[in-house]
Amino acid sequence: MPDAPVIEVRGLCTQFGDFVVHRNLDLEVQRGEILSLVGGSGSGKTTLLRQMLGLAEPTSGSVRVFGREMGAAGATDQAGQAADLRLRSRWGMLFQHGALFSALTAFENVAQPLRELRALPNALIRDATLQKLHMVGISPEQAQRMPADLSGGMVKRVALARALALEPELLFLDEPTAGLDPALSESFVALIASLHRAMHLTVVMVTHDLDTLLALSTRIAVLADKHVVANGSMQDIVRVEHPFIREFFLGERGLRALRGMEGAAISAAPPA
Repeated sequence: MPDAPVIEVRGLCTQFGDFVVHRNLDLEVQRGEILSLVGGSGSGKTTLLRQMLGLAEPTSGSVRVFGREMGAAGATDQAGQAADLRLRSRWGMLFQHGALFSALTAFENVAQPLRELRALPNALIRDATLQKLHMVGISPEQAQRMPADLSGGMVKRVALARALALEPELLFLDEPTAGLDPALSESFVALIASLHRAMHLTVVMVTHDLDTLLALSTRIAVLADKHVVANGSMQDIVRVEHPFIREFFLGERGLRALRGMEGAAISAAPPA
């Protein structure tokens, strides 16, 4: 019997006044995959991500994460609140610009989710925090710096360590390589791929960067016309006739990225 989807979106409709963002949108995220959400401005990618996180409610339809219905209001009784807290500890979120607390050191930023549990001794928090920082390539000395003293790439790595602090099963990434130069972007993508394998993560990623998209995605969902217009591998996506797909994937930038991916695959292949 196949595993139930980690995330299940059914008949989602989202409307703000007269503006309709989603209409009858269906989507599933399967365990262990890296699903990338792609779409033009106003297609509702970030709104959908917020609904998966329970930070926004749809007008109608349902969003289930690990089988539990999500909603911005949350539970009001004690048992329901405890269940919501347990659910939220099963995922981590990497925000586009890191969103580190500016008044805390890198170490304290990563330790914060562990401290909020109010159940762990300080020694365990220290060891777990240093382990997560080590996993993303941040040394104990760098961990004592304030966010303002970190480079853009280091901020991303610290934010990723914080997202992984509670050993989540599910990781949300919002434009993970935004603001990084090509070399830093490539190394950060390699880090995410390595952690995905090592921690057996399920990943939902919003990105407009084609190189990141091609390097990480196991499946792509294209949002346009208020719903998912294409859903599958890159090969499946480019066969779908749609103006956004034609412009984004088969325009000059898209074709250049696709050729780069094919070239990398050829160079990595063993000699015959």
